[in-house]
Amino acid sequence: MTISRRQILGGAGFLAAAAALNGCAGFSGGGNDSGGDGDGTDTLTFTTWGSAAEEEGFRKGIAAFEAANSGTKVELNLVPYEQIFTNIDAQLQAGTAPDLFRVDYGTIGAYSSQDQLLDLSGYFDTAAAEEFLPAMWQAVQFDGKPFGVPHQTDTSALVYRTDLFEQAGITSVPDTLDSAWTWDEFRQVAEQLRGSIPDDLYPFVYNWQLGGSTRWLSWLFQAGGRLFNDDLTGSAIESDAGRKALEFTQGFFTDGLVPPSSSVKSSTYADDAFSAGTTAMAFVGNFVLPGLDENIKDFEWGATYLPRDERGACDLGGNALVATKSARNPELAAEFLKFMTQPEQMSDFCARAMELPTLNSLVGTELDYQTRPDIAGIFVEQATTLEPSDVEQLTAPAMATINPKLRDQLEAAFTQGQPVEETLANIAAAVDEAAG
Repeated sequence: MTISRRQILGGAGFLAAAAALNGCAGFSGGGNDSGGDGDGTDTLTFTTWGSAAEEEGFRKGIAAFEAANSGTKVELNLVPYEQIFTNIDAQLQAGTAPDLFRVDYGTIGAYSSQDQLLDLSGYFDTAAAEEFLPAMWQAVQFDGKPFGVPHQTDTSALVYRTDLFEQAGITSVPDTLDSAWTWDEFRQVAEQLRGSIPDDLYPFVYNWQLGGSTRWLSWLFQAGGRLFNDDLTGSAIESDAGRKALEFTQGFFTDGLVPPSSSVKSSTYADDAFSAGTTAMAFVGNFVLPGLDENIKDFEWGATYLPRDERGACDLGGNALVATKSARNPELAAEFLKFMTQPEQMSDFCARAMELPTLNSLVGTELDYQTRPDIAGIFVEQATTLEPSDVEQLTAPAMATINPKLRDQLEAAFTQGQPVEETLANIAAAVDEAAG
């Protein structure tokens, strides 16, 4: 059975044994009673969640690090995603936090802004920092300093049914990032499909369901807009770009281009709708490709790039590796972070887990992806459209408070017909309140 990233995020309990052992705050990750030299300084404790493929990748990387650093041991502690930050928070408060842990980019700011992570400025010089994609290096910054390393990322691209495209007479699909459909061209494709497919099918579905509402910001960025002002102290969404992005996406629902039940609070994911054959296209993350490949048997499908307007843009997914400020051996912890983000380690991990690299040197290279290697590169290229200014907004500490309110307002606009200006004003108020 394939364990999906969604099962982990949704709390399916594939690491139930680890949960039973660790409890909500039971793992004492940073205690001083581990390690071979009596004070534990040659032992690192590392807490993470992960799919079976990710666990295998971490274990392989840890074994290689231990082999390269004689006498060093890294203790891997696996915790289900839905428990990990409750654990970490309790351990930080109790002074028993692990030396290292994994954190998603949307959450890292909650720790770096509270002075709970190790400042890596002294361990990564300019040359080392420039090895990473600029947007991904920005994702681990707070107050101009790095508090983690970008280990991997994921993003969305567009998958489509080749049979329904042929039926609609759509013969040309963008095969380079520069030739990606404009918004107007994408809209024309969707309307062409609407006119040729059965009434019980829909042209496409977007993947902003159940907590993924920040993916809507890709449209805002594509239109040249911003959620925050330049110094992240207030809102900038009440703009021509904001109106354009909201009007365009609201039209998906008012014009019947997407399933009515596929809004941001829907319980049906975009890839599930596509797998079931109810849509001709779907916006999906690269991490669902194994599930699509396993579940789709009745039609052929391909992938292409996200639409673009003033510019290309995409959503930010993936995770960083961080060291806690209380790490017993900061130098060794930093060495581990460096080691796990070397090209050999990163390419192996990403290929195993169907995830995307964050190193410049790995963009454009062919990783040994086991699932649909013919389209995996599309996602790698798409991730390069994320700009540091986008990431700065997506990882702002205030986003944790803003996201539920953004979800409420988008739902009201998409399913209840709330006017665009009212929706933008409400989102702006939420941003101002959280960031002020």
